[in-house]
Amino acid sequence: MRETIAIYPGTFDPITNGHLSILNRASKIFDRLTIAILNNPRKAPLFSIEERLEMMRDVLKSRPDVEVDFFDGLLVDYVASKEAHVIVRGIRAMSDFELEFQLALMNRKLNREIESVFLMTDYKWFYISSTIIKEAASFGGEIAGLVPPVVCRKLKEKYGY
Repeated sequence: MRETIAIYPGTFDPITNGHLSILNRASKIFDRLTIAILNNPRKAPLFSIEERLEMMRDVLKSRPDVEVDFFDGLLVDYVASKEAHVIVRGIRAMSDFELEFQLALMNRKLNREIESVFLMTDYKWFYISSTIIKEAASFGGEIAGLVPPVVCRKLKEKYGY
């Protein structure tokens, strides 16, 4: 039986506790899990790819079972290069599902060997996203408990408080 390798891709700008909820659940399902941070400058991320990699590695330093990597280009090409066959995507609400469903269908069209698996985040994280976290942090809002401590610290540094 072959090992099941899954890729959990995203911008992770920054990683939130909602992302960690998905990561923890996915790591129980698949033999190996890689967190793949998208390097897409067109998205104008707050944190550079280097900063996001550093934060992710810091957050996951006690998790040797999870690899951290980055990619650019087509996700299905990256997944195939890792000899993986599963893409893990997190869903918070029905509004997420519509876009994720379209992306999964396109990925399926591009590579029929790769499956998309959707996991719901824990109910207490339904309302958070990286965008909402950045918005709150930019105005000095309290984000502790919504993101890992290192991310909270880095956001405060970025926004100068």
